Amino acid sequence: MGVQPGGFRFRLCEECVWLSAMPERLRSPATARNRQPILTVLQRVLPSNARVLELASGAGEHAAYFAAAMPGVTWQPSDPDADARASIAAWIGADAVANVRPPLNIDVRAGLWGVEEQPPFDALVAINMIHISPWEATLGLVRGAGRLLRPGGLLFTYGPYKRDGRHTTPSNESFDASLRARDPSWGVRDVADVTRAAEHSAMQLREIVEMPANNLSLVFEKRRLVE
Repeated sequence: MGVQPGGFRFRLCEECVWLSAMPERLRSPATARNRQPILTVLQRVLPSNARVLELASGAGEHAAYFAAAMPGVTWQPSDPDADARASIAAWIGADAVANVRPPLNIDVRAGLWGVEEQPPFDALVAINMIHISPWEATLGLVRGAGRLLRPGGLLFTYGPYKRDGRHTTPSNESFDASLRARDPSWGVRDVADVTRAAEHSAMQLREIVEMPANNLSLVFEKRRLVE
């Protein structure tokens, strides 16, 4: 994949390989391992007819897999990288999933994402984005959630996190060091820091779900209007 605007990637290109049968389709080995556990959480927390905006969709495998498993959900993928968007479109076509929209070019750090005129979304999803991007991307993500979600809508994030200032496992600590060696602006974030940032955008942490391979799913909810 190419380098994103501002010099960072939302995905490590080493994690993606080309599919020989359809060259524009990218595949991440991690997706095959994490997609079912993530789907299990999404099926529990999302409305059956949810409108979902996914940020930093990467190769598009998650979008195609989740949409096929949740046919009542409308899934809107996005990525700032042109190669990623081509891969997303290829996965949509190969899997013939009718409830996935064409991918959008969204950089979460931007003040506007080009979807503000649409009805509010039921959920925003960001998988393995927060640790492979600058902190400014996380701030943009939570601001976007506060701006684009309906009251009671959800922000779902997945990846490795620190808790109370400490890594949850030595392997996560080593992974964090390797990320920061690649780019000092990347790194495993603390749940408390993400939660504080989200609270500034009317988002509250509703649930922390322990996931395989020392990852966490964080489910934030946009505060409902007081009647």
